[in-house]
Amino acid sequence: SRYYREVLPGEIVKISRHDVQTLDVVRRPEGDPSAFCIFEYVYFARPDSIFEGQMVYSVRRRCGQQLAIEAPVEADLVSTVPESATPAALGYAQKCGLPYVEVLCKNRYVGRTFIQPNMRLRQLGVAKKFGVLSDNFKGKRVVIIDDSIVRGNTISPIIKLLRESGAKEVHIRVASPPIRFPCYMGINIPTKEELIANRPEFHDLANYNGADSVVYLSVEGLVSSVQESIKARQDNNPKSHKSFIGKLGHCTACLTGDYPVELEW
Repeated sequence: SRYYREVLPGEIVKISRHDVQTLDVVRRPEGDPSAFCIFEYVYFARPDSIFEGQMVYSVRRRCGQQLAIEAPVEADLVSTVPESATPAALGYAQKCGLPYVEVLCKNRYVGRTFIQPNMRLRQLGVAKKFGVLSDNFKGKRVVIIDDSIVRGNTISPIIKLLRESGAKEVHIRVASPPIRFPCYMGINIPTKEELIANRPEFHDLANYNGADSVVYLSVEGLVSSVQESIKARQDNNPKSHKSFIGKLGHCTACLTGDYPVELEW
């Protein structure tokens, strides 16, 4: 029979025809918490992935709920840019008591926008990438939930598209904190200069991208959304997952600049 599970941090696994054996779990230096990449939960992982005993979809939904607590807004409906932020948008809508309504549909015949050679072509590509379900939001105040805004140049044409198609207001809510720092742990994050959070326009982002308001989830809000059910499980069963989690910790270096290991240069 097939059996899938995570390889624990520091675990040495032997796989043979007969079975799967744990040979050893190399302990972290005393007192060091784990540093699982928090952006796996936000963006990279498939929603059906299970990390640290919890489903990524559920964490993303909790991020949306937390965002609704931190940044509510008077509006008529909640939607998303299809479809990576859907779990967060559903969480936000549920917490606010607003309907979740589709406002955009994906055009399946357009290539990936990020590989276009320049910014103008990327923005044109974004406009072609989506069809507008204008009957669903004409004359209404719309909250768009995005999972992350990194460079900041793909959300502007979407806001313009919604306004031109009859949206009364467009509010952007981002279900992760702004990325401010490079990742030296293996994720290819753009340079500091390219990150919207480090540019002057970040201080008036709504005006820059044409939204009525823009609010990101706080770092504390993201960390609590990720750790909530792990902590609850630990509290309910103190013996479980001890070798796995040890001291609870996640790498937030791209958000805070606090790297889990010392950089040697």
